[in-house]
Amino acid sequence: MDHPLLSVQDLTVQFRTRAGTITAVDRVSFDLAEGETLAILGETGSGKSVTAQAVMGLVPRPAGQVTGGRIIYDGTDLLTRPPSEARRLNGTELAMVFQDPLSSLNPVLRVGAQIGELFRRRRGASRAEARRKAIELMDRVGIPAAARRVDDYPHQFSGGMRQRVMIAMALALQPRLLIADEPTTALDVTVQAQIMALLADLKAEHRMAMILISHDLGVVAGVADRAMLMYAGRVVETGELREVYETTAHPYTRGLMASIPELDGPRERLQPIPGAPPDLMRLPSGCPFRPRCAYATDICASQPPTLAAVPTRPDSHRAACHHAEEVLADVVAG
Repeated sequence: MDHPLLSVQDLTVQFRTRAGTITAVDRVSFDLAEGETLAILGETGSGKSVTAQAVMGLVPRPAGQVTGGRIIYDGTDLLTRPPSEARRLNGTELAMVFQDPLSSLNPVLRVGAQIGELFRRRRGASRAEARRKAIELMDRVGIPAAARRVDDYPHQFSGGMRQRVMIAMALALQPRLLIADEPTTALDVTVQAQIMALLADLKAEHRMAMILISHDLGVVAGVADRAMLMYAGRVVETGELREVYETTAHPYTRGLMASIPELDGPRERLQPIPGAPPDLMRLPSGCPFRPRCAYATDICASQPPTLAAVPTRPDSHRAACHHAEEVLADVVAG
């Protein structure tokens, strides 16, 4: 894309611990166009949320630090801006829906006051105007009886309704980029579908760019334009969502796809990925996925794979695997 709204280039984020330094995000790069939705997918601990925190300037300090790369938003490197400028952009240009709404909302403040505070602090609105805006937003995100519930506390809402409150707060100042970090975690399937449909509608209405972070490939299937798979802090496969799902070229992505139940197919036992994600303090040599991979050979132990074009769509689909063509052939063969 010629002029992406967001361009992340070789981003590296490290955390200092008593046991040593952990590289949570390792040279991650991606572009995001205006109005586009990117799904960042992977198991817990793969670096998805830390990548989002870095974009928002929320990497916890002093333990965490962005040690390399650039984050270009609308032509300006966010990493070179002073903290005061970054705070000004958060909410107005960039907004984030966090993973756990109950811990993100203040339990002793009414929901309407928390939404309205954004208008009072950033727009200079009166209390009455801020309250009216809060009711409008709550109604827009599908909270029933918004005029009555505006004075309720967070614990009086269900998990799905609290997530809608978080979405309302994120959209209050009409940001150009919305990051939703596991927005459907701990919600039942029906509510998950409602939340994802709501995000898709709001994205279309406001022409936002959106980053969806999830470990569930099925949840984002009907919403995202492109997908980026992460493992051990690295990008292992990226491309248009349909390409990644239908012509998978990395064993990790294939394993995640195989663990999704098929509602209209024969009842078969799910196929989990063997083993567990690696310890970031003790990554294996070569490819970090090697100990769990059925395709691993000697080259996988000696040479870390780099992102390379997938033959079926070399212009847009890339995978970091020495055996990408073999994986792709097996996927096509069924």
